[in-house]
Amino acid sequence: MNPILFGLGILLLAAVVADLLWTTLWVEGGAGPLTSWLMAATWSGFRRVGDRGSRLLTLSGPSILVVGLVTWLVLLWAGWTLVFASAEYPLIDTVDGSPISWSDRIYYTGYTIFTLGIGDLVPREGPWQIATTLATASGMLFVTLSVTYVLSVLDAVTQKRSFASSVSGLGDQSDGILRTSWNGEEFDGLALSLNELTSQLNTLTANHKAYPILHYFHSGQTERAPVTSVALLDETLTLLRFGVPERDRPSDTIVRNARASVDSYLGTLDDAFIDPADRSPPAPSLEPLRDADVPTVSDGAFDASVADLRERRRLLLALVESDVRQWPTAESA
Repeated sequence: MNPILFGLGILLLAAVVADLLWTTLWVEGGAGPLTSWLMAATWSGFRRVGDRGSRLLTLSGPSILVVGLVTWLVLLWAGWTLVFASAEYPLIDTVDGSPISWSDRIYYTGYTIFTLGIGDLVPREGPWQIATTLATASGMLFVTLSVTYVLSVLDAVTQKRSFASSVSGLGDQSDGILRTSWNGEEFDGLALSLNELTSQLNTLTANHKAYPILHYFHSGQTERAPVTSVALLDETLTLLRFGVPERDRPSDTIVRNARASVDSYLGTLDDAFIDPADRSPPAPSLEPLRDADVPTVSDGAFDASVADLRERRRLLLALVESDVRQWPTAESA
């Protein structure tokens, strides 16, 4: 037996199985180290060749998903091939008894992983029969977890875009959302909308923790881009929480819960390697609210509150720019 080939094969198998289980089963663990690196590298490549508005970026999520699955398969196949290549006579050719070549080993490993059971090559008695059984089990594990993972990710992508559509349905500017809901005495129906958005965003956050690949599913339409919607929702909450007197805004509990849901979502950005931007986005203005006769606090009090949110807003800006988007202001709407 060649210990180098055997050891290398076992190392590859251990790495791919650990990354596969980490990524697909460990909900709180995010993606495995190999998958995380592949996602970041592939997205970086798409960013270099596709600019804002490019339809090429819409292929990033599916491409990253396929690259991850293919990488798992290739490493699994290569690992078992090296294990079977570590011995001189691990297999028997039942057709003509000819010597076993490297191509035979690759072929045998492939159909064993995919449980085809052709039978023209069979393992010798003893440990190679056990190895064949384990190879078949690993193939079944790969297929089962991969299918489940893909379906879960695609379902999460749908929920992600549903949240974006819900936010954009309220308006495309933070002050516009508040002006539209103000009926002269109160923010009519806004509390109900905030409760619904909070629930959707909490679900989105849970999905992002379980499947960090969601960060790389880019939408070609701004109104279906969750990163812009999160920033827009937070700007709306900032205006509502710090720009409108407490007596005139919805229940403070509702507003705080909504802001807490944004905090939780921002906590998932480490998995996407997103760091705060080196500057803050443009501060929202209270003037449009005043023009619509919405009660507001003084500019000084509001500016002081916004200044305290500098780090939070820098992180939101980095999130928006990481998706090749513009900050949701009147100029970019």
